[in-house]
Amino acid sequence: MAAAGGVPQFASLYVGDLHPDVTEAMLYEIFNSVGPVASIRVCRDTVTRKSLGYGYINFHSVSDAEHALDTLNYSSIKGRSCRLMWSQRDPSLRKSGTGNIYIKNLDKNIDNKALYDTFSLFGNILSCKVASDAATGASYGYGFVQYETEEAGKQAIERVNGMQIGEKTVEVQAFQKRDNRDTNDSNFTNLYIKNLKTEWEDEEKLKEAFGKFGTVTSTLIRSDAQGRKFAFVNFENNEDAKKCIADMHMMDVRTEEEKEKAGDEEKLGPDGHPEGKLYVGRAQTKKEREKTLKSKFAVTADSSNKGVNLYIKNLDESVDEDGMRELFSSFGEITSLSVKKDDNGKCKGFGFVCFSSPDDATKAVTEM
Repeated sequence: MAAAGGVPQFASLYVGDLHPDVTEAMLYEIFNSVGPVASIRVCRDTVTRKSLGYGYINFHSVSDAEHALDTLNYSSIKGRSCRLMWSQRDPSLRKSGTGNIYIKNLDKNIDNKALYDTFSLFGNILSCKVASDAATGASYGYGFVQYETEEAGKQAIERVNGMQIGEKTVEVQAFQKRDNRDTNDSNFTNLYIKNLKTEWEDEEKLKEAFGKFGTVTSTLIRSDAQGRKFAFVNFENNEDAKKCIADMHMMDVRTEEEKEKAGDEEKLGPDGHPEGKLYVGRAQTKKEREKTLKSKFAVTADSSNKGVNLYIKNLDESVDEDGMRELFSSFGEITSLSVKKDDNGKCKGFGFVCFSSPDDATKAVTEM
């Protein structure tokens, strides 16, 4: 329950974006200087006890908590800017999405504080965050702001959408939960690209390569758990996105040397797409992607009656079958597996894992 002015009746703050080495003692020393602290908790993994990067600070009085929020928000703790907000104990309010807006095409130099300063003009902010790489802190070029009221969010959209912040013109819109987003197969502008050429791992060169099909409003390059690069390219209109798919999907991105070495053999990735060819398609939500893979794996399982076999590459030479089983057993029942070894008994860098069900294989592909 909140008091007038949006200040909660309880004196608890959420602190996020913490450095992994930040402890309760460090936080106590910082926040107790504002007012008497009742308790502090840094949330940790139940198994490893490593910090999850956030925690809670409980003050004895609401006024002290409010003073900490005003003076310490975005202050540096062990070289990282911490993010403070009122701890929202009512999950229905936290998850409702009321007053929540999404900002994209952000200048990479815009941090949490700059975003907060820009949008605080329109009302009381409950939460504000620029999406960034957990390891490097580099911005992904988009962020979120949640206001106390729907009216403040609407005003921010009206006033800031199309405005230049830093070096870029931003797009601001009401945030939509994944389940509510339009997934119309024919009306899309955002593309997912994988098996990138090395030179496209630079955003300017990626934009230049795909910009020949039409105006590109934003690009984003990310890495998966194995360090492989993939990208998202958003076009201004649907026709340009479709033209790009028609021209670029399945383009051979191998060097002449790689083509000669492979000969007529075409290696397929775990999802069935050729490894040496570019994938360009409509960007899907995780739920859509899982549904597509599950359907594909179900057909494979029905035809073989032996489960779904996945090809795994980029394995370390020290990996053996026990190591492979340990890596993949958490996803479901494994009916068989093998690690291909050289004459010295070392892993040749690839292997196979066969799951008993399409669901388990889907889980492994999407999470690994």
